[in-house]
Amino acid sequence: MSARLLVMISGSGSNLQAILDACQAGRLPAQVVGVISNKAEAYGLERARRAGVPAETLVKPRELERREYDRRLAETAARYQPDWIVLAGWMRLLSCDFLERFPGRVVNIHPALPGQFPGVHAIERAYRAFEKGEIERTGVMVHLVPDEGVDSGPVLGQVELPLHPGESLAELEARVHAVEHNLYVETLRRLILEPGFYKKME
Repeated sequence: MSARLLVMISGSGSNLQAILDACQAGRLPAQVVGVISNKAEAYGLERARRAGVPAETLVKPRELERREYDRRLAETAARYQPDWIVLAGWMRLLSCDFLERFPGRVVNIHPALPGQFPGVHAIERAYRAFEKGEIERTGVMVHLVPDEGVDSGPVLGQVELPLHPGESLAELEARVHAVEHNLYVETLRRLILEPGFYKKME
């Protein structure tokens, strides 16, 4: 069983690289059939090209209304005939004009625990909250994206990370990213090999 993954990125693509490596090594029964970026300068596009994966950029023109852009994005994504759409550092909120084309098949990773620090700069916000004594741990979660909620969809997997006094923000970021790479691959593997496993978690 080999799943078709379409990965959507906006930046360096380190999670994309982890997924590509896992597919190549046989740890993930899948093939990355395409990469889409909304940023022309995203380094993840180069990662895709080096792996021989089709990659393209679809930048939102300033004058184009958000939902029209998402309809075009959905048309582009559909051409790859993906089993799963994998958001790996995709930094745009997707509207229902996109999500309704792929119900139950859009997955995202977020560097925080469920209900904590939705949106951007989650690692830095957790770090600052720890400095203030507000939290003792952070983490990473993988979740479905069923609607326009921000990092609020059904959780597929999560890992907690204790926060350490004296640790720098860069050190915390490195720990979080290492967990991201492993958790995303493992969660995708379960999605592919155990259809509906997340429904049992509800």
